[in-house]
Amino acid sequence: MKRFHIALAVADLDASITDYSARLGQRPQAVVAGTYAMWRTDQLNFSINQQPEHAGELRHVGFEDDDAHGFTCEADVNGIAWENFSALAQELRIISTYGVPAHEPVAEELIRN
Repeated sequence: MKRFHIALAVADLDASITDYSARLGQRPQAVVAGTYAMWRTDQLNFSINQQPEHAGELRHVGFEDDDAHGFTCEADVNGIAWENFSALAQELRIISTYGVPAHEPVAEELIRN
């Protein structure tokens, strides 16, 4: 599966989580308190990073791709960073950049437990 990825800088992580959760109709899958949140829908991988001095700015775009090997990033002709990564590569990048995220339980885990 391939999902479009977009990353934004936000002023207030908690307020943004509330707002974007309502807009996307679900809670984020991963949250690093005070720093980062990421949602994954069928078509979109959307992340936010608390950077008040850059609030509202596009950080980068790209694709989460099950067939990707590792994590790559390159700029397009306009200087916009485009990332390409697998879900595992993104998880490892989140951990190395922001810390270990808390994850929302997925339906299968709730049913099993």
